Amino acid sequence: MLTKEDFLISSLGERNIPSPVVGQKFVDDNESVTYFMDPAVIAKYTAEGKAVPAFEKAGAREMLYHNPAWCRAAILTAGGLCPGLNEVIKFLTLCLIRNYGVRDIYGIPYGYRGLNPARQLRPIRLTEDVVDPIHEIGGSILGSSRGQEDVKIIVDSLKQLGINLLFCIGGDGTSRCAHEVACEIKSRKLPISVVAIPKTIDNDISFVDRTFGFATAVREAGRFVSCAHNEAKGAFNGLGLIKVMGRDSGFIAAYAALANPFINYCLIPEEKFSLRGEDGTKALLPHLLERMNRKHHAVIIVAEGAGQNLFNSAERKKDASGNILHEDIGILLKNEINAYFKEQKVELNTKYFDLGYTIRSVSAEGDDAVFCAMLAQSAAHAAMAGKTDVMVGHWGGEFTHVPIALATGQRKKIDLHTPLWSCVKSLTCF
Repeated sequence: MLTKEDFLISSLGERNIPSPVVGQKFVDDNESVTYFMDPAVIAKYTAEGKAVPAFEKAGAREMLYHNPAWCRAAILTAGGLCPGLNEVIKFLTLCLIRNYGVRDIYGIPYGYRGLNPARQLRPIRLTEDVVDPIHEIGGSILGSSRGQEDVKIIVDSLKQLGINLLFCIGGDGTSRCAHEVACEIKSRKLPISVVAIPKTIDNDISFVDRTFGFATAVREAGRFVSCAHNEAKGAFNGLGLIKVMGRDSGFIAAYAALANPFINYCLIPEEKFSLRGEDGTKALLPHLLERMNRKHHAVIIVAEGAGQNLFNSAERKKDASGNILHEDIGILLKNEINAYFKEQKVELNTKYFDLGYTIRSVSAEGDDAVFCAMLAQSAAHAAMAGKTDVMVGHWGGEFTHVPIALATGQRKKIDLHTPLWSCVKSLTCF
């Protein structure tokens, strides 16, 4: 059962420097955003005499811990690419410069790797001119990487560089490392704020209801869904098969299915299925054959982590960040579907679209770009106030502070009993 203490945010110390920020309403540390939205749950906590769990509200503080005149900031991006990385880098840089007057801002090349002197990578000076055009470019101007670096060496480098504001933009692996760095900093009693900015195209970080890049990814996937549908309709017994990202959570696939009702089958990691009904779960192949005989076309969207139960891998490999490398469900489905229809002596024309790297390397669009700016601003405010070991998040329409350890304790997944999945099922046929 969650408690108020689970949401407590660490600070470096007393704040006694007046903020130079003007034109904004300052936020007090006592302002909060309730985690639970259900009045019945809140009433239960109250009836038991317990404080209702709530996030500390993000925003500019009237008094600062760090003196802007003496601040030196570092920004890094780690893990896979995602729409919006450059937007966050740009708005974070501009907020520090224009709102606080921080002039020494450095981009760390290739994630945590750039903080290991043995890698011989030089920090990049970030100025208004440097970041001015980068919102139009996909990827990250700082580069990214996976893999572990020695936390003690990272902190040694931060100290030698005189960094007192560290911004880590990445997913759960990046954030877990940020937490370890913050703990090492605390053990040395160094005045360095560590702020994580959640980046995951899969939208799978817990205690955060939205991450940047996700909306752009769904929108970008929609273009290919239309192409897949046209290809499927353009041939007798045409099949458009689309694989999207989603290692452990199927949010991109589910949202793309809702945004593009051409999709007939939505396969996600959270719901098991079988090919022929071998283990008593829903059998895909006979169902697809029956539909093809009736409609003569179909569109399938599958998350990369779906259907892993269909593989006989005794040992799963891991990437440099420790994430399990899934088998390629897209290729397996393409081969198994084609073989099954050939076995049934039924014509099939399959067109396969693998969108993995296609949709993650574009720039953020529209509301997603706005969200990047607001998230970056919240991160800058948190760091200047001396908040540390904290992730800036979003919950119930408000920007929040989340303890990194809480956010990375478990991965967010689709609840198969919620209206989201119910809506997907009502629009698809499997």
